Amino acid sequence: MTKWGLTVDCAQPGELARFWALALGYVASPPPGGFASTHEWLASLGVPEEEWDDAAYLTDPAGVGPTISFLTVPEPKVVKNRLHVDVKAGGGRQTPWDVRWPRVLDMVERLKAAGATVVRQYDDDGRGDHVMMADPEGNEFCVV
Repeated sequence: MTKWGLTVDCAQPGELARFWALALGYVASPPPGGFASTHEWLASLGVPEEEWDDAAYLTDPAGVGPTISFLTVPEPKVVKNRLHVDVKAGGGRQTPWDVRWPRVLDMVERLKAAGATVVRQYDDDGRGDHVMMADPEGNEFCVV
């Protein structure tokens, strides 16, 4: 198996990292060994101080999931994502709908309070199935 991570281009890495930490239960990545902070590490590499907030990094606290990096880019998002995240709050289709759907709706409300917007709700046979949302910078994702 190859280890991998996800990188998100954005305008405000710190803000977007805080949103996704809440959405996924992730935490800020610790600084590399031997350094008290990420800023101390960046200084040791000669990165100018004005660039220290151009990136933010998240880690799965259990060490199982991929890392997520958020990097500042100059251009705004202008088209639909070709790749998106599914926030699996409901427990999967094996979970009864009357248990799964309230979990989905609860997560949707928590993420709206954190700055996400609902793009569209998808229904299956007249019952809610999943919700497409956009994070605070407009990146689409689904709550399933």
